[in-house]
Amino acid sequence: MTSIVLNFEIHQPIRLDWMRDEHKISNNGDFFKRYFDMGLNEKIFRRVAKKCYYPTNDAMLETIDGMKKIGKDFKLSYSLSGTFIEQAKMWEPGLLDSFKRLAETGNVEFLDETYYHSLSSLFGENKDEFVAQLRIHRKAMKELFGQEPKVMRNTEFLYNNLIARTAERAGYRGIYTEGIEWILRGWRSPNFLYRPIGTKNISLLLRNYRLSDDIGYRFSAHDWNEWPLTADKYASWLASTPGDLINICMDYETFGEHQWQESGIFWFLKSLPYQIANHDNLEFATPSEVIEKHKPKGEIDVFDFSTISWADMERDVSAWLGNKMQQKAFEQVRKLEKSVLKTQNPELLHIWRLLQTSDHYYYLCMKWWGDGDVHHYFSHMKNPHEAYANFMNIIYDFKDHVNEYLKKNNIKA
Repeated sequence: MTSIVLNFEIHQPIRLDWMRDEHKISNNGDFFKRYFDMGLNEKIFRRVAKKCYYPTNDAMLETIDGMKKIGKDFKLSYSLSGTFIEQAKMWEPGLLDSFKRLAETGNVEFLDETYYHSLSSLFGENKDEFVAQLRIHRKAMKELFGQEPKVMRNTEFLYNNLIARTAERAGYRGIYTEGIEWILRGWRSPNFLYRPIGTKNISLLLRNYRLSDDIGYRFSAHDWNEWPLTADKYASWLASTPGDLINICMDYETFGEHQWQESGIFWFLKSLPYQIANHDNLEFATPSEVIEKHKPKGEIDVFDFSTISWADMERDVSAWLGNKMQQKAFEQVRKLEKSVLKTQNPELLHIWRLLQTSDHYYYLCMKWWGDGDVHHYFSHMKNPHEAYANFMNIIYDFKDHVNEYLKKNNIKA
């Protein structure tokens, strides 16, 4: 019996505003309003909630109930970023209520990630900030849904040996990453569990990126030789795929936002569980369930300098740290850690962590062709160079105010 493990990432960044002199004056002292464009964030959040989050949640609830009526269990898992949660609380609290109803079905597992959807796992050997954000997220999952996650997926599936060992020490029993070919040498397949090298009590789950991207990226591509993708066709692919489990992972915004309703994506989503149920060798399971059921088939070794992700063709860190602009911005934010922590000021700490959100660095990417088009699609900035100049203005302005706070309160820098 092969377990179909569905995992959906739900994330909305708190986007930066353009730094202008008059903006500094009008928001003097209110650094959150000074740095973040909440008008734009609200507009985008409400739009995506209407097109994607509400109808997709309704479809999931309807499917869970419908499958139970025919004696089948439909199960899935989510990872909600803290920046998504905060915006939902501000503008669409009913959306969180719908996720709570999903949690109450008993068929939905919530995973942990960095609360700020940040690049903190790349800070170096010291993983204190990374672990702190995981703990903040775990607390949020407990408060919202009554779950204490034992499985995590790092921001953008960023993964290496040290990240895995850190996750194990933090108490997780499972961690996700991309099932990229170079880590699957020889007989290996993404459709088994593995053990991260140097660990004992944590399992590695690998995304089957080909089957995941068939829905996430290729569903409405009319030039794809498998278009149109129907639920029965896709279910037959799953049924003929060997392995213990198949991890199908994608952005939740696939439904209604990236793949528009007119493409038939919702009809596909609602039909798929019933088509899968027609195959006796397939069942739905949550990440925790497959970790309990299956044993790792071998070890996976990913050195720090070979860190992998699920982004772009390279599936490495280049989507966020591939050019000098990205690297400088990241280094400047990273260097603020000691100063910000010394302030013991919740507002300054919150802003510093928001500046770690991966999206800000993603917008600075200079890649061309298909990957570049994707970066441009998600960015609200005019171009990477202007995005960089604006981001650095915010970073330096924030740095000045952190130093001013330390001086004013007689705290040694």
